[in-house]
Amino acid sequence: MTETPDGSPERLTRDWAVARDETGWSLADAFDAPGTYLEGNSLGPVSDHAATAVRDLVDEWRDLGVEGWSESDWFEYGERLGSRVAPMVGARADEVVLANSTTVNVHTLVGTFLRESAGGTVLANELDFPSDHYAVRAQLRERGLDPDAGLVAVESRDGRTIDAADVTAALEANPDVGVVLMPSVLYRSGQLLDIEAITGAAHTHDAVVGFDCAHSVGVVPHEFAELGVDFAVWCGYKYLNGGPGAVAGLYVNRRHHGTMPSLAGWWGHEKATQFEMHDRFTPADSAGAWQIGTPPLLSMAPLRGVLDLFDEHDVDVAALRERSLALTDYLIDLADRRLSECEVATPRDPARRGGHVALEHPDAYGICEALAARDVVVDFRPPDVVRLCPAPTHAGFTDVWDGIDAIRSVLDAGEHEGYDGPDGGVT
Repeated sequence: MTETPDGSPERLTRDWAVARDETGWSLADAFDAPGTYLEGNSLGPVSDHAATAVRDLVDEWRDLGVEGWSESDWFEYGERLGSRVAPMVGARADEVVLANSTTVNVHTLVGTFLRESAGGTVLANELDFPSDHYAVRAQLRERGLDPDAGLVAVESRDGRTIDAADVTAALEANPDVGVVLMPSVLYRSGQLLDIEAITGAAHTHDAVVGFDCAHSVGVVPHEFAELGVDFAVWCGYKYLNGGPGAVAGLYVNRRHHGTMPSLAGWWGHEKATQFEMHDRFTPADSAGAWQIGTPPLLSMAPLRGVLDLFDEHDVDVAALRERSLALTDYLIDLADRRLSECEVATPRDPARRGGHVALEHPDAYGICEALAARDVVVDFRPPDVVRLCPAPTHAGFTDVWDGIDAIRSVLDAGEHEGYDGPDGGVT
């Protein structure tokens, strides 16, 4: 590898990053991201395709009015989009639907399988995104169960990661577990969990297993059907770039089709008789049964536009994963070389890493605030994490270099000092 005068490998220079970006990426000009945007794991940026899809739907609304439900494809919009996302998660078309929000999907799926399970305990972990715990506790309370006793959280060995062996041990120690709910990727550290091992352990102990894949769908390929995963949920606004509040997605393995959802609504009724308006609910024989109310099409159209974009450029999730790993490898290399004050909290093994990298620093909040003033967009997670996500759809190697260089400049200038931490609001 060529060395520069300061002894650093050439690939760690900005010139190398610029040259690497000039080799081309088919989606490089498709998204419009503000500043140096390293926060695609929180909200993906807008694309012309997404905006056009919204305008097209508004035009249909204008031209067709209510007839859009019969003359366009609105009636099965969630199912149609779900069938297009299904290959990303290794599912059959009828196992995926786009519907609801992520937390609503956790509610309805955990509630469904708690009811169907012989066990009354849910196994999660202490590093989960808190909304999952809120939903699980609510579902336990609704069943007259003690949420403190009914939610068992696997402890982390290092405060950053969850070991699949500890999930197995928790299952062995808690024979009443009926549902296992784990993330695919931990939202703070970016660890990619061993879905195959966890699924196998859950089934060995007669538990249903589901995954919150908000931080992996669109950047990590999955094989839900092949592995026998029972259910999964994810959002549409991170790596799928569906816009703020985009409709979420859910997967339900075919062996559970026909099960009565815990939160039944008319849009989950079997399609053939939905408008006969029977007062008894007949669930669709697909993942579509877990839809609840009329789908918010204007919050779904951007996802359609992005999926069209992927199709036009022949980009699949395997290509996105390959690019993501190259970008996060580069980010970790730069952080190791230039940010000795920060510790990389994300697993270095690509097989254990999602799409973002977590840097730990005692003044992480101040770093994030100082970066914002420099038009570098990252985010803070308490108590000490700066998350950087070079999302593969739109970020490039130059963005990574500029982000790390900005952190170096912030630390050198002391711009991160003097912040007491967030005082409410979004971080």
